[in-house]
Amino acid sequence: MKLGTRRRAAVPAAVAIALGLSACGAANEQSGNTSGNTTETDSSLSGSLAGAGASSQAAAMEAWIAGFSADNPDVNVSYDPVGSGGGREQFLAGGTAFAGSDAYLKDEELAKVADRCEGGELVELPLYVSPIAVVFNLDGVEGLNLSPDTIAKIFDQKITTWNDPAIAADNPGVELPNTKITPVNRSDESGTTENFTEYLAAAAPSSWTYEPSGDWPVSGGEAAQGTSGVVGAVQSGNGTIGYADASQAGDLGIAKVKVGDEFVEYSPEAAAAVVEASKRVEGRGEYDYAIDLARDTEQAGTYPIVLVSYSLACTTYSDANTADLVKGFLGYVASEDGQQAAAEAAGSAPISDTVREQATKAIEAISSK
Repeated sequence: MKLGTRRRAAVPAAVAIALGLSACGAANEQSGNTSGNTTETDSSLSGSLAGAGASSQAAAMEAWIAGFSADNPDVNVSYDPVGSGGGREQFLAGGTAFAGSDAYLKDEELAKVADRCEGGELVELPLYVSPIAVVFNLDGVEGLNLSPDTIAKIFDQKITTWNDPAIAADNPGVELPNTKITPVNRSDESGTTENFTEYLAAAAPSSWTYEPSGDWPVSGGEAAQGTSGVVGAVQSGNGTIGYADASQAGDLGIAKVKVGDEFVEYSPEAAAAVVEASKRVEGRGEYDYAIDLARDTEQAGTYPIVLVSYSLACTTYSDANTADLVKGFLGYVASEDGQQAAAEAAGSAPISDTVREQATKAIEAISSK
């Protein structure tokens, strides 16, 4: 076992989520508690609510479903962690009432919102904030420091052995073996991949010349399905390196990343700091709170390889019960209790009061035709 930064392994994504735990909203009048702690209620909500999307939210979603069900036992909530691309596709096609996505909707996807939301607007809320860890498995090496250019060249397969001078320069005094580097990337379209490649393009533009994308742009490495697949592939090799939501890094080594003149260890607090330094995307809907992350920041104490995962919903549903269920569930997710449950289960960064106020406004706008 490495002795660097550690996180306990998350419960497997398929457990409980795919089975659909009984769950329901934590709100008095079916509106969800979006401003503070949940309270005991006599919920009148019942029925089934289906979502799908980002596997990065798996551990948090389990916690949200469990907390939601404690207040409202008559609703069955299911979430299929198929990945961000699959979640957005299912949501826009009307197959699910809500979705999770590690990337905000693109213009061509936004064009489908009016039909999907039956004339209503998109609700896009950054309710899950977590660092993306650069995870590695290298015998004899307990911790690593990596600069943006070094990370970019490793994943572009320009640096191929662990004792390369560039890695040695980032890690003076560390005995590095001449082991071959095996970079592991996602095989499926992934918001985690899109966030990671956005970071590489912004922080190491001279070394990473690919456009940010949810599809991995470099051939020849090892590919694995989903977050759990990447973690498993890195765990099973020696000399392997990959990128994954930090909540699922388990016992793998996790690199510190150079920001400005220091190497920063990932943490929820450092992730939250870079989110606070980022700006809202212009020209989108009233209830769309997509943000452009400050990937190239040099601000001390920030961790720029961060994943912001969005909750997607509509302001308008044809079925009144579905609208109430979505409203109640997202209300719990955005609440202080919901965010604390996610932090404890997944190591995510609880959203700020400002983000919660924005989420409250959007969630309260959800209704039926």
